[in-house]
Amino acid sequence: MATLTALLDLSQNALQASQAAIDITSNNVANANTPGYTDELAQWQESDSVTLSSHASSGQGASVSSVSQRDLVLNQRVQQQTQAGASLSAESTALNELQSVFGLTSTSSASASTAIGTDMDSFFNSFSALEATPSSTALRQGVLNAAATLATDFNSASSQISQQSGALNQQVSGVVTQVNALTQSIATLNLQIESASPTSDAGTLEDQRQQDLSTLSGLVGFDQTRTENNGLTLTTANGAVLVSEGQSYALGTATVGGNVDVVSAAGKDITSGLTGGSLGGILQARDQDLPTVASALDTLAYAIGSAVNTQNAAGKDANGSPGGNLFTLPASATGAASTIAVATMDPNAVAAAATGQGSSGGGNATALSNLASANLLDGQTAAENYASLLTQLGSTASRVSGENATQQQSLTQLTTQQSSQSSVSLDQEAANLTLYERSYDAAAKVFSIVDQLMAAALNLGEETTVT
Repeated sequence: MATLTALLDLSQNALQASQAAIDITSNNVANANTPGYTDELAQWQESDSVTLSSHASSGQGASVSSVSQRDLVLNQRVQQQTQAGASLSAESTALNELQSVFGLTSTSSASASTAIGTDMDSFFNSFSALEATPSSTALRQGVLNAAATLATDFNSASSQISQQSGALNQQVSGVVTQVNALTQSIATLNLQIESASPTSDAGTLEDQRQQDLSTLSGLVGFDQTRTENNGLTLTTANGAVLVSEGQSYALGTATVGGNVDVVSAAGKDITSGLTGGSLGGILQARDQDLPTVASALDTLAYAIGSAVNTQNAAGKDANGSPGGNLFTLPASATGAASTIAVATMDPNAVAAAATGQGSSGGGNATALSNLASANLLDGQTAAENYASLLTQLGSTASRVSGENATQQQSLTQLTTQQSSQSSVSLDQEAANLTLYERSYDAAAKVFSIVDQLMAAALNLGEETTVT
């Protein structure tokens, strides 16, 4: 009877283990399309045997537990690639918008095809027309009209860059809000995981945390460290703590120099050290790409305005007086593109005549026209300098776009590898379900046979109503 009882226990354990495996398989099938769910494998563990005598022992069957098919190293590689890709994608989007300010497209990047390039040529050409007939009021007015159009072009481009910077500031605030919500969720999951499974895989809780980490990777770059209680510590690239096991540390924002900067929970401005994720790309575009172009545009506007003012002052206007400024400019190049304007709309103010000529002379108009080919900026003409600005912008946009495409290809390869390991295969689950059901049927059969044997033993082989 003792042996039959042991066999009955074994069959009961087998039933329970098979049912547990069936439940794990059913759970996999039910969550096959759940975002972030990791396939769970039924893992069988042999139970400790019981020693019956010095020469014999009895097995106690097996138990089943679920083990998620996750690779922590691969998951971190996916997160790192996601951070890099999201940063490049955000910067690429901003650079494409910046190119559109100047009317650049993937098929048209020549400076002459843009508004500033075209109107710059028209402005200097207006002096060429005036030098032939300097007494023409209409041609003088044409110079001022061309100057006003060019100034408006500079104003418009500067304004659009400023608006784009403002939009990026809004994005910074929005991303910070999303980051704080995710770090709070991760901290809460850390507590749940540390409580439920401090030394082993926590199943769906870890799936939820991994899903949050994946989303967070698309927003900001971070480093992670696993703690001894199965929790996580997250820090930004420059060391600001985002999560420490069960505690989250919210980021803040502050307006600095007209920009929205990111502040750590400790109150330190960490903007310059943030990389990765869309936040890193947004900050790179706002603090590096846009200011570089805006500064170059200011320098160009200031150089043209200053050169024209100086040359106009060297001539005589229609009244025979020394010429004055045709453009109003700030004291330095800073902000010149946004503030440059035509100083007068009096056609007589155009100093077409050179010193020593009569008011109808055109010598100074020739000199003003020649400014188009003069080296006004670092050995370049205004047109060459503007072309260089656009070339540099196009080159930067192309480089970032290319790097983004490469990063996305690498990310696709990693996520495919991750999916092949962690996603649910319905074909495999169908095969597993069949296997576990057969195992359950076999255990049930053994249980039934042992039950019959025990009844026969109790009845000494006699027919009876006792079963």
